[in-house]
Amino acid sequence: MEIKYQSAVLFVREMHRSRSFYEGLLGQLVVMDHGPNVAFANGLALWQADRASEIVYGSREHEGSPLGRRNLELYFETDSLDAAWDRLQVANVPVVHSIREQPWGQRVFRVHDPDGHVVEIGEPMQAVITRLLQQGMTSNAVAERTSMPLDIVRQVIEESTE
Repeated sequence: MEIKYQSAVLFVREMHRSRSFYEGLLGQLVVMDHGPNVAFANGLALWQADRASEIVYGSREHEGSPLGRRNLELYFETDSLDAAWDRLQVANVPVVHSIREQPWGQRVFRVHDPDGHVVEIGEPMQAVITRLLQQGMTSNAVAERTSMPLDIVRQVIEESTE
């Protein structure tokens, strides 16, 4: 028997606000729209919380339960981290923290979606490796700093010289 992961589904209070956040601000492509259920090309899906509660729990009893309880993070990457930050700032998206460098060298920021779920947006690790190499770090030092295998660091070097 094979069990295959398909998707993460977020329960959301107001579909139009959440869809506007993920589709409009983060540029995610909708591949299915069933009204109270929306699926994106990346595997993320949204489900209207009151409808989900009714189907999953058999009642709307959980309808008022808090969403986004500091125990889930959605992770996205972009080659344009500063532009993504600016875009979300203009839209007044609630900030968890501004752009900061993580201990492994990656630059990221975190915001809340309309229901309080944490959304992290970071630069791809290939960009981190390239940046650290350009700063003069050796391949071994980059591998140690990023916790990436030395083979991956060498592969990034090869791809950048092609």
